[in-house]
Amino acid sequence: MTETANTISADWTKFLGAGLLVMIRLSGLMMFVPFFSSSAIAPRIKAGFLFALTILLVPAVAALPSARADLNMTAVLGELGVGVIFGLSLMLLNEALLFAGTLLGMQFSFSLVNLIDPNSMIETPVLGQMLGWLGVLVLIGSGLDRTLLAALIRSFSAVPVGHAVLQARTGAALAAMAGGVFLAGLQLAAPVVAAALVAEVTIGLITRMAPQLPAMVIGVPLKTLVSYGVLIGSLAVWPAWIERHFTALLDAAAKLMVTV
Repeated sequence: MTETANTISADWTKFLGAGLLVMIRLSGLMMFVPFFSSSAIAPRIKAGFLFALTILLVPAVAALPSARADLNMTAVLGELGVGVIFGLSLMLLNEALLFAGTLLGMQFSFSLVNLIDPNSMIETPVLGQMLGWLGVLVLIGSGLDRTLLAALIRSFSAVPVGHAVLQARTGAALAAMAGGVFLAGLQLAAPVVAAALVAEVTIGLITRMAPQLPAMVIGVPLKTLVSYGVLIGSLAVWPAWIERHFTALLDAAAKLMVTV
């Protein structure tokens, strides 16, 4: 402990520069990544957690042989880019869940039922909020929040401080990943959409055979009950899907990091 303190005091400018770069990288993560970016967490708690994590990481990060703690615009933008890449990549999971909730709301005739999301302060579908909270519970219950922090810490070894750089192909890759939100949301909502379609076709065929049947009266409740039954049954496989998709997004974010 004394030797570490002596090393820091002897070269405190290097450790101060490394600490600022580490904090910049971590702050980019805190702005966008699920759970940590939630407005339900007080800003002072986020700031304290960010500062404590920086203090713990700086001695190990600055001791890396390839670390370059030079404070310049390239280094600052590179570190901020690494954190933002992690945050934006993982935020796509929340967007996929929100899109799936929008599709489900249309099947449940909830397309006009919106609530104010306290995290983003915008109107979101009620089922989208439910699925968003489900995603948060899965992340915490399966320990993926700790996996995220471990991946971010490993990024300092893969991309030492001062070596990160932003390239045009990184933005193109993020845009391509964002396009996958629609496919992922459709995959989640597909069983319910298919069940609702089958219910509507069945009601339509019955109505053709018995025109006196009040299709509008029984159609919506029957479709809603069938959709709810399929949704409850499909929720059993959603946690595994969320974990797998989160890990895939984390790996994709790691591949986007570029060094100089």
